[in-house]
Amino acid sequence: MLLLTLAAVALMLAIIGAYGTTHRAVTSRTREIGIRTALGANAPAVRRMVLGAGLWLAAVGLGLGLLGSVALGRALSSFLCETSAIDPLVYAVVAAVLMAVTTVATLAPARRAARIDPMAALRES
Repeated sequence: MLLLTLAAVALMLAIIGAYGTTHRAVTSRTREIGIRTALGANAPAVRRMVLGAGLWLAAVGLGLGLLGSVALGRALSSFLCETSAIDPLVYAVVAAVLMAVTTVATLAPARRAARIDPMAALRES
């Protein structure tokens, strides 16, 4: 029960971190996004740009995390129940869940970026 609670807290922290990082990136790049929109970028292109950046960061973090978990798997093998230290199914499920969570967490800032008014963004700076 304790491990389940800690896993839920870790997942919530991942959601908050992905949302916060993407929101901060969109906020700091408001002028750039406004210029892109003024030069002809449509809303789906802006959403793809923001989602791509968020998912790229998640993929890099996930890759580093998987390498670290494989390296530390043997040390923690005594705590694992009914699974080996290096179980490909568990790694695949965790990676899929984290990528799905990151996608959902970056959708709101991506939608916000797609709605940026170019004139307001240029006047703001």
